[in-house]
Amino acid sequence: MSPHPPADLGIKRIYAAYAAADGMRVLVDRLWPRGVTTAGAHLDRWMKSLAPSADLRRRYHSGLLNATAFAQAYRQELAGESARNDALELLEQAEGRRLTLLYASKDGEQGHARILCSYLLDLASQRTH
Repeated sequence: MSPHPPADLGIKRIYAAYAAADGMRVLVDRLWPRGVTTAGAHLDRWMKSLAPSADLRRRYHSGLLNATAFAQAYRQELAGESARNDALELLEQAEGRRLTLLYASKDGEQGHARILCSYLLDLASQRTH
């Protein structure tokens, strides 16, 4: 079955208030966010497998990679068989609903959730053509 894009796809910081309009809420960080309880997170899934690898995160945060190089390396990780299969599964589960990718970082504009959001839209678009 080829997944179609979710009805709507967005990102949101996990520390922002829960809203029923978030639809399917998926945490896409490898580490659990500090100070957030499982009940308070209102998660449908936690998909560590779609987060950047620990090595990639370390290289980016230490300054060895700029934002462009990080995005390119992260997209390469997402294109791997395991991550790609997990992304396809997520798209199937979210089909027809709003999907909100949750992250903990203070930097949502440059963070991995925005890259993952773009990747999911690209993947769904490829699968529907």
